[in-house]
Amino acid sequence: MSNKRTLKKNVRRVCGALAAEILLARHIAAGIDTEAVTKIITDIADLQCTTLANATFSFDKQARDFDTRAAYHKARTAYHKQAYTQLWHDFTEGVNTIVKAMNAAVPAEARKQAMEL
Repeated sequence: MSNKRTLKKNVRRVCGALAAEILLARHIAAGIDTEAVTKIITDIADLQCTTLANATFSFDKQARDFDTRAAYHKARTAYHKQAYTQLWHDFTEGVNTIVKAMNAAVPAEARKQAMEL
């Protein structure tokens, strides 16, 4: 990610798209489980809030803790890269879980009709 602002915008877009898809499916498909849709929407909101809250983190060491300024920058860069990678990994796992729940909430008959279109 180029910066935190772009990261947060992308998280909001993905979560918004997921919520729109399940709400659209609820209105179009007959026989969809409305309680499951409510839980999925709650899970999407929770995923978004958790990811946005975890997007802010800081390197816990000072430049004076390292021998050189270059070593400090290298360690800080590695820390941020690892933290963002873990954040995206957790977010992707959450999205995959939500997509599986969305597929389970839509009846097989409705999925079959959607595939024919």
